[in-house]
Amino acid sequence: MAASDEQQARQRLDKWLWFTRVVKTREAAASLVESGRVRLNGQKTLKPAHGVRPGDVLTIVLNSRVRVLRVAGLAGRRGSAAAARLLYREPGQPSDMSAPDEEAPQKMVQARLELARKRSE
Repeated sequence: MAASDEQQARQRLDKWLWFTRVVKTREAAASLVESGRVRLNGQKTLKPAHGVRPGDVLTIVLNSRVRVLRVAGLAGRRGSAAAARLLYREPGQPSDMSAPDEEAPQKMVQARLELARKRSE
């Protein structure tokens, strides 16, 4: 596997948390991870640079609330709240129960980002 393929298949945990708008800043995302309030696939992780990939499950303790998120996709930049919601699934969401195309969320994010680029030109 080429290095560029590996980079596309994984993303830093702190960046993913920021891109999905779980936290407001990347610094807050790094602090959240370093404080031990994030578990990746059931294992506590203290490194903001730890890689996440589609299919991973994150358990996050934030503001006295526990959120469980399944990584559905990765993004190249922080987009709108609607685009951010495409990057994860929460248990109980109907779309999490039936996923016929594993790459569909990633394709949707890329299409929305491309549309936003075209509009800004």
